[in-house]
Amino acid sequence: MPISIHFQYADGRRETRLTDTGQSLMRAATAADVDGIVAMCGGCLSCATCHVIVAPEWLALLPPAASDEQSMLEMTASERQAGSRLACQIALEPGLDGLVVTVPEAQ
Repeated sequence: MPISIHFQYADGRRETRLTDTGQSLMRAATAADVDGIVAMCGGCLSCATCHVIVAPEWLALLPPAASDEQSMLEMTASERQAGSRLACQIALEPGLDGLVVTVPEAQ
């Protein structure tokens, strides 16, 4: 089932991508060539180069970050924020249709 994901950038741009559920936000972003999602480890939770900031209204719909993700978020290139998550740890499901995330200026 396709859903929409809205990516916001530090320069004010906003892009919407349609993607299928059943994959991680990182996989969807890299497949759609979203600027700024580097994903150097390919989703193995061993880097922090798929850092995104989830809009506050969407945070409650996501499971809390596990301890491994919390540890990796300590190593982000851009300052960690309340909504900081790793895109590789966000599973896309139908309830996330319309999800809004900001891609930090640096990974």
